[in-house]
Amino acid sequence: MPPLLNTSSIAVFQLSGFSVIVNYRFTFFSLTLLCYCLILVVNVSVILTIILDENLHEPMYIFLCNLCVNALYGTAGFYPKFAFDLLSDIHVVSYVGCFVQVYIIYSFAKVDYSILVSMAYDRYVAICRPLEYHSVMSVRRTALLVSLSWLVPLCCETMVLALTPALRLCSSQIQKLYCENWSIVKLACSSTTANYIVGLISVSFYSGHVLFIVCSYLWLVKSALKSKESRRKFIQTCVPHLFCLFNVSAALLFDVMYSRYGSDSLPENVKNFMSIEFLIFPPIFNPVIYGLILTKIRGRMTYLCMVSSQRIKLRLKV
Repeated sequence: MPPLLNTSSIAVFQLSGFSVIVNYRFTFFSLTLLCYCLILVVNVSVILTIILDENLHEPMYIFLCNLCVNALYGTAGFYPKFAFDLLSDIHVVSYVGCFVQVYIIYSFAKVDYSILVSMAYDRYVAICRPLEYHSVMSVRRTALLVSLSWLVPLCCETMVLALTPALRLCSSQIQKLYCENWSIVKLACSSTTANYIVGLISVSFYSGHVLFIVCSYLWLVKSALKSKESRRKFIQTCVPHLFCLFNVSAALLFDVMYSRYGSDSLPENVKNFMSIEFLIFPPIFNPVIYGLILTKIRGRMTYLCMVSSQRIKLRLKV
């Protein structure tokens, strides 16, 4: 049995997931830098487009803006540290820094789901109760939904994470590319029953989010079949939302299944990819999907690009 470590004696955690990619560190660093720059560009572009255009100050676009802000928040907790570790010979993270990273990355995932639920509710009201839309989705109601989309996940992640520092640990080696709560829990020598139960409640709670979205879309499909206008609204605004939901759910399912039930027979590279998938695809695809499909955003972004290019040409002539 490994020696029992006092939690307070652990200064750093070691990230063992880097052991298989050290020979390709510069290639992965370049891809990481490219990916992070792409995430910054596409999300900031959508955020600025929505903020600068008053015609986009509607509930659906406000929720989308928050989705992009959340992507910047979550990826900031992963990419800078990951890029630094790729160029470093020692892959460690401080005890406090590890818990900060866990909090940021997994609260980001929870906020994503909460915002998607708010967007599903917004689309339900827009399609199933169009005459009541502006009275139901008032500024006050929208502000409340946005606030809850952030506060509930942040509080939920605080409760999940609060139990972990009390555990007595047998090791300080995390078998991942970044800090993750269940990977820390698995290092414990003491009982982890409370952590398991709270984690299960959290997973069930956010599985309920998925169920709510699915049920709301069943109603939406039923209503969309009634008229041509409803079908147009559904295709234009609900299809990208479904893409985003599938995108986030598939990526997080991989991560949860890998963290709790991952097989040692899987190649380390596959494990690494599965563990970071939800930090790569949703932050890139969500704003791209909405930017391409929603005509208001696409039109506004095209207009801004044209104006910017014309201004650059004029300056070059001068």
